Amino acid sequence: MSIFEKHHDTLERHETMMGSARGRLAVALDLLTDALALVGQHGVYCRSERFPGQPRMDVALVLEQLDDAKQLVQSAMEELRSRSAT
Repeated sequence: MSIFEKHHDTLERHETMMGSARGRLAVALDLLTDALALVGQHGVYCRSERFPGQPRMDVALVLEQLDDAKQLVQSAMEELRSRSAT
């Protein structure tokens, strides 16, 4: 099943409100946010033995990469919004 079939209703709603590109980016941002939450919950149970209180290195790296991707999507949405406002 493709992403467009799996998230049809959400994509349709966001694309109607924001346009095709920004709507798809908004859905991608929602998916990244959900992934961050899931990995964060996993990090609660997978703690580093060397650094108690910190998630394992692999979990920390996944969290960092997801957060970086989220920031890139947010910046692309802002740029598209500023272009459409002018």
